[in-house]
Amino acid sequence: MTHLRKMMLEELQRRNYAETTIESYIRAVEDFSRHFNCSPDRLGPRHIREYQAELFQKRKFSPNTVAQHLAALRFFYVKTLKKAWSITETPYPKKAIHLPTILSHEEVARLIDAARPALHRTLLMALYATGLRRAELARLKVSDVDSQRMVIHVQGGKGRKDRDVLLSPTLLDELRRHWRRLRRKPSVWLFPGKSSHASDQPITPKVIYHACKRAARRAGLPDGVHPHTLRHCFATHLLEAGADLRTIQMLLGHSDLEETTIYLHLSQRHLNATASPLDSLKLKDESPQGQ
Repeated sequence: MTHLRKMMLEELQRRNYAETTIESYIRAVEDFSRHFNCSPDRLGPRHIREYQAELFQKRKFSPNTVAQHLAALRFFYVKTLKKAWSITETPYPKKAIHLPTILSHEEVARLIDAARPALHRTLLMALYATGLRRAELARLKVSDVDSQRMVIHVQGGKGRKDRDVLLSPTLLDELRRHWRRLRRKPSVWLFPGKSSHASDQPITPKVIYHACKRAARRAGLPDGVHPHTLRHCFATHLLEAGADLRTIQMLLGHSDLEETTIYLHLSQRHLNATASPLDSLKLKDESPQGQ
């Protein structure tokens, strides 16, 4: 599949897809090929339908994950191989909409305090303080931290968009401690890779993922806690503190305000401020006796 992989990679890069999307798309096509032990250019709609059933029935993937795999296959066939793709023959599954897990302030503090080593604590503090995605955090540069304006510049976030996010004084102090801990001061990346933290490449998003999962286990928090949970907590806690949705939208880098309105469903302040219509009814003090 080397030649086909190269072709697909070039098509993805030519369209300026994000690195995380490129990796997931190529992995999905490679997995599809391995499932049938056959080059994917020799497979067709019947194989795609069988593969989709496999993802649902045997691997128990969620509808959203299956849809991502199908998107990768559609890109491969339409953009790389220039073949037709029939939505009728290979329909996308309906997406499942789940409200994300939200931790209380106390639970977030427990999570951060449970992080080991010190770098992991810094990473979790940064996630919660800024609302960054883990891929955005991993690729922060030293020059992105603007202590004069108290902002962090996010370059090439999701959708290749730049934005500024909050730099809290507490996080700034932590980042300075992180800097002092580094034996070799980096010239580019704020969080250099490798165990020595002296690599010319940044840490990978996987490092942040495992840092969060391990801290969650130590803190006795649910299995569903992951780096994106802290992004959800950032937005929900800001909303509960009185920030408006438009500001939160800009900080999160959402292209559509509708994406941000999910936090209205998660905000305890907004839920408590809304009265049930039952409370406005004038009912008798007691229910009638019997059935």
